Amino acid sequence: MGSTDETRRLWGRQEAANQADAVLREVYSALKDKGYNPISQLVGYLLSGDPAYITSHQGARNLIRRVERDELLEELLRQYVAHVETTSPNG
Repeated sequence: MGSTDETRRLWGRQEAANQADAVLREVYSALKDKGYNPISQLVGYLLSGDPAYITSHQGARNLIRRVERDELLEELLRQYVAHVETTSPNG
């Protein structure tokens, strides 16, 4: 057993990332289409795990349940970092 001071590593899975990206896009679109603030609703879902934050419009609620919340967070962070790296003057 390793030391508790060691950093644990999560190995990324490209297929899961692609699915998470597609789900986030669909759910975002459905929330926006219904007049909700997609960012607020997605944050509520990601923090609580309560699917009631996601509309059932266009099957978005069922769709988001297919992907683990940690995979959704990983994809959001991946997209943010990619954006920062491409727009940063030092990136």
